[in-house]
Amino acid sequence: MSQRITVPRTTAVILAGGTGQRVGLQIPKQLIKIAGKAVIEHTLHTFEQTDSIDDVVVLMAPGYVPDVERIVERAGFTKVRRIVEGGATRNETTRRAIEVLGEGLAEGEDLDVLFHDAVRPLLGRRVIDACVRALERYQAVDVAIPSADTIIVTRTHGEDGEFITEIPDRSRLRRGQTPQAFKLSTIRHAYEIAAQDPHFQATDDCSVVLKYLPDVPIHVVAGDEYNMKVTQPVDVFIADKLFQLASTAAPEPRGEECYRELLTGRTVVVFGGSYGIGKDVADLAAGYGASVYALSRSTTGTHVENAEDVEKALSKAYAESGRIDYVINTAGVLRIGRLDEADNDTVLEALRVNYLAPVQIARAAYRYLAATKGQLLLYTSSSYTRGRADYSLYSSTKAAVVNLTQALADEWAADGVRVNCVNPERTATPMRTKAFGQEPVDSLLSSRAVARTSLDVLLSDLTGHVIDVRQQDPTAVAGQASGFEQALATVLDRHDGVA
Repeated sequence: MSQRITVPRTTAVILAGGTGQRVGLQIPKQLIKIAGKAVIEHTLHTFEQTDSIDDVVVLMAPGYVPDVERIVERAGFTKVRRIVEGGATRNETTRRAIEVLGEGLAEGEDLDVLFHDAVRPLLGRRVIDACVRALERYQAVDVAIPSADTIIVTRTHGEDGEFITEIPDRSRLRRGQTPQAFKLSTIRHAYEIAAQDPHFQATDDCSVVLKYLPDVPIHVVAGDEYNMKVTQPVDVFIADKLFQLASTAAPEPRGEECYRELLTGRTVVVFGGSYGIGKDVADLAAGYGASVYALSRSTTGTHVENAEDVEKALSKAYAESGRIDYVINTAGVLRIGRLDEADNDTVLEALRVNYLAPVQIARAAYRYLAATKGQLLLYTSSSYTRGRADYSLYSSTKAAVVNLTQALADEWAADGVRVNCVNPERTATPMRTKAFGQEPVDSLLSSRAVARTSLDVLLSDLTGHVIDVRQQDPTAVAGQASGFEQALATVLDRHDGVA
């Protein structure tokens, strides 16, 4: 009989004891709203969605535990099993976490634990999974990235200020991040020894292991440039913009029977459903058993910018089917030309169809979607991250749709209504052909591929996300700047423009 292998439980400890003084606010920085949600909610969501994490414990700043309890309850986080007050210092907070984690463990039982700063809300699942895998071989794991800046060591000479005394070799320098991962027995032992040192002081947990358990190797996992820490006021601005610009990977495609099971008996309303992406979404959903109402100006006389037309279409779908589960808007207009040369009709058409229409559809659809815990799905364009010459109206209204998506997802979260936005790469649609003429077929996505991803988004638990649909993996394109570099450049450009 083979021996059973016991895999340790993996717990994420979210260290949220900071007060936010450096950010200049009266509330802890982990409760600041970024991209429509508290910083700590973004962080908890990542761990909630990561399969390698079994449960989560939160150490919150004293007096604010109820705030986190409300966030957890509203978001429906099932992995958060305890929320307790942290200590006055980072080290004291870690000590309290170790005590909590040890409760209920049998003698000799160990635990894999990841300590993560709550104010690093852009952490990716890759880093978490890498830490968990590393704990299969090592007792202590850190996360770090190379230093892009030259680091100098200085010494102060009275009133003359600072002078350089050393310039370390940058190739060996790393910038530490979190999570930091340990076997619970290892980090507990390190802190037990540290407690006997009257001069004990440390800014992170790996340094405690390094100093008091020098024989324990600390493995380093490659971090992520996106995994920034919200500490200074400018960090709040940058993180907010990075969330706005960041995209979410498309959900994994489902099997044919799964699509049929999830869509049979559901009602899907598609505005802009007569051609392109909208028609393909409607056809796919109908093929899987959904009751589909495909609406457009040309086929049903539905003007998406007209509130009465929208309400009438939704009312008819509800009266006939008894429910509305998904509302999709793919309608849009793209006119090429300089803004100063555009007439009033062109300007008004762009504003009404590309932005007023999603607003009207959202307002009218809310009550139906609240009843079914459904989803509103909108569409943007890659031009939303930075305005494009000769189609300024299109790119700016698409940016507004992203902002609308994130705002509504936050407003409607408590009612169980999800709101997402699909961002397709250049797609072969009649609207694009009319604007840009014939283009090489292999340079464009097919509208059916975008429609297929749209179904995956509708059937997912995502909300408040911008989901990219691309032909190729952007990491496979040599010679291009990283997504972080591109996004950060855009953020700083805009920040400089405002300043």
